[in-house]
Amino acid sequence: MDNIQELPKEQKRLKEHYSKQKDWLKWGPYLSERQWGTVREDYSSNGDAWNYFTHDHARSRTYRWGEDGIAGISDRYCNICFGVALWNGKDPILKERLFGLSGPRGNHGEDVKELYYYLENTPSHSYMKHLYKYPQNEFPYKKLVEENKHRGKEEHEYELLDTGIFDNNEYFDVVTEYAKADTQDLLIKISISNRGPKTALVCLLPTLWIRNFWSFIAMDEKPKIKKEKGTDSPYVSIRHSYVGEYNLYFDRPSRLLFTENETNREKIFGEKNDHPYKKDLFHDAVIKNDYSLAEKKNEGTKFSPLYELKLKAGETRTIKLRLTKETLAVPFDTNFDTVFSVRKEESEDFLDGVTQKSSKEQREIQKQAFAGLLWSKQYYNYEVEKWLNTDSDDMPAPERTHGRNSNWKTLRTHDILSMPDTWEYPWFAAWDSAFHCVSFAMIDPDFAKKQLLLFTKEWFMAPNGQIPAYEWNFSDVNPPVQAWAAIHIYQIEQRDTGKGDLKFLKRMFNKLALNFTWWINRVDRFDKNIFEGGFLGLDNIGVFDRSSGIPGGGILEQVDGTSWMALYCLNMLEIALEIAIEDDAFEDMAIKYFGHFVFIAEALNKLKEGAPGSWDEEEGFFYDTLVLPDGQSIPIKVRSISGLLSLAAVLNIRKETLDKLPRFRGSIEWFRKYRVENAMYQVVEEYATDKDVLLSLVPRKRMDILIKSMLNESEFLGSHGIRSLSKGHEKPYNIEIDGTNYGISYEPAESQTDLFGGNSNWRGPIWMAMNYLFIGTFKEYHNYFEDNLKYQFPSGSGNYLNLKEIGFEISKRLIAMFDKDKEGNRPIHALHKEKYAEEHFKDLILFYEYFDGNNGRGVGASHQTGWTALVVNLIEEINRNK
Repeated sequence: MDNIQELPKEQKRLKEHYSKQKDWLKWGPYLSERQWGTVREDYSSNGDAWNYFTHDHARSRTYRWGEDGIAGISDRYCNICFGVALWNGKDPILKERLFGLSGPRGNHGEDVKELYYYLENTPSHSYMKHLYKYPQNEFPYKKLVEENKHRGKEEHEYELLDTGIFDNNEYFDVVTEYAKADTQDLLIKISISNRGPKTALVCLLPTLWIRNFWSFIAMDEKPKIKKEKGTDSPYVSIRHSYVGEYNLYFDRPSRLLFTENETNREKIFGEKNDHPYKKDLFHDAVIKNDYSLAEKKNEGTKFSPLYELKLKAGETRTIKLRLTKETLAVPFDTNFDTVFSVRKEESEDFLDGVTQKSSKEQREIQKQAFAGLLWSKQYYNYEVEKWLNTDSDDMPAPERTHGRNSNWKTLRTHDILSMPDTWEYPWFAAWDSAFHCVSFAMIDPDFAKKQLLLFTKEWFMAPNGQIPAYEWNFSDVNPPVQAWAAIHIYQIEQRDTGKGDLKFLKRMFNKLALNFTWWINRVDRFDKNIFEGGFLGLDNIGVFDRSSGIPGGGILEQVDGTSWMALYCLNMLEIALEIAIEDDAFEDMAIKYFGHFVFIAEALNKLKEGAPGSWDEEEGFFYDTLVLPDGQSIPIKVRSISGLLSLAAVLNIRKETLDKLPRFRGSIEWFRKYRVENAMYQVVEEYATDKDVLLSLVPRKRMDILIKSMLNESEFLGSHGIRSLSKGHEKPYNIEIDGTNYGISYEPAESQTDLFGGNSNWRGPIWMAMNYLFIGTFKEYHNYFEDNLKYQFPSGSGNYLNLKEIGFEISKRLIAMFDKDKEGNRPIHALHKEKYAEEHFKDLILFYEYFDGNNGRGVGASHQTGWTALVVNLIEEINRNK
């Protein structure tokens, strides 16, 4: 760790952490925002996770596999948790966790119904800032449920802002900030501002609790939170055999409340409780204004000081707390505020270093995107074998042993994961996480590498090489983008530091070789190099569910499945080439993946006359093919990004690389010479020893046709990016298979089908991750063709640009969704632009799951910053190339 003292403070903390000098990441925003309704907490016989453990149950029932809260933190194993609870004097329940609709309740699937924003965070979590907007009038729980219940798929979701609860600005802004004085000394400020026109009361309960292990597994000693007497400030001590001893100091409150983090069995199961101190006691005490029980105890496993705050219009009150290993006589001296000021300055300095060339508005977009990405790092605990058999507050149903994920007994996780969305998707999705890591590489490449490697570990990856897809079905198939992410992370770190991590590439390559083999053996049923795959993350993009129940008992040969595998080949080839320059033992693997790519490219294109294939010559597009048991092939003529994805499998191999690897160059020359008569597609269309070599899944003529379709504004090119389905399908496409009619039409925003719960839509919206992939594709083609290849942008406009310039133009359209237009509105907030024009909303940005294909409005999960955070990479790449 040479020159570590010369580094900026945040980079210094990261260096100290990853060199194991100081554990700066022991504490972080790892507390989930939704633990209820997850598969891990579901012990039902039928796998109905939403109804087995509901939002209403969460108040009274102990979790087994984690905890949840608002603006919370925990240690990395979620032993000790801290979060914010609130009551406005009118709500029927204490606000301890974010409310939202379960999958079956929402007219488009699960849907959080709260206003909260991730404002700031650093990679070491040395400074974190979170905003929650809490109504002063009764929270419209019932109204949200009933109105969404009556709405159909063709209607917008009924959101919290639609209820009118914020119309008169009768709400509180609750800002929670954390600053680390040291690795185990966390300073906390909770500032509540009355944005309304009148004096209003709010009860604040900064809650400390201990995750309940003792009800499920043997512990040598039950943990304890105990009241202590401080000389300057009251405090409680925490004793935990797994974590050690801590103290929580806090400003003098109105009351001190204690209970146990244990299930209220009388309420949940109709059984008699062994004592009255249960998880929901604070709720009962506050709502009923009866504190006799909660104030009677001086110790427990759940604790909160209670602050009854009467705030005048415009007034702000700040409560200070400190969670620390130290015993302090004066926890809130001047140094407390100094640490906060310094950490905020260091956070700004760190951001300045990452966003040097960004405009003020771009910097704000990047700042909040990074914050959301970092706040979405969550503790994830799930041991499938234990979960299947034991460890329930209720008696596990025997049917579970053969139910969901029952063949994944080797999966056992106690890890910090980057979640797609901490409320709507509070679990990992393998391909989402790969994209997250590409954005993480800009701010914390070590975390990016460790996160990507995590999916290849023996406690994640199955013995047969399969990578688990996502919690609701580990056996489903996500696109294999881990190799793509690995080479991108390597290149970003190499660009920013001057040195790439070859050891990381080797570790990824060795494990992904197993996963590649799994793909070959499992989804190429007829050994034709045409792959099936399943839904491949693109939920409802097909006319029917591609994961199961293929009509007519046939199989679906998928263009996207084959394209993903071709891209996988090229990614593995690129990694092998990079390593082979230093270690020529990997040159053989480069030759292997080159050969495999050649055969996939030939199989997809089948250029020989009379050979069936996925390309439709008349319509100029790649289509999925349904192969029936009698051998009949039926093209499914849907013009979607599944067909465009074939463009993404492209690699420009530099001449300098080829010169260093003569055996690999020789293999290319051999294929060109000896397969010329049998090859259905001569993959290397142009070859000269003094030039780069371009490997492309798509022949040049077909590439031209596809790119022109992609850049056609009446098809794929929208005002804010590339759509997932051609706008030409405003006229629905229908096909009859085995007596049943199937259809698809252009749906630019919310899904109008129940496929995969209806919460995601790939039938027209703009998806950031896929756009990022296509922009990289254009860049790769440009590296080979340079200015010798130009297209009209948009098609038919007469405005010719090279592919690198086209990539930048698409990037600008994507970035513009988050930027303010001439009227000061952000397209993402189109449905509530009046509210987001107000003083205390105008600088707040949400990073949605996907975006309306017509106008860029944010749709789906409102905090899926994970892969939508790729906007920070787009901004950086545009500014770097100015």
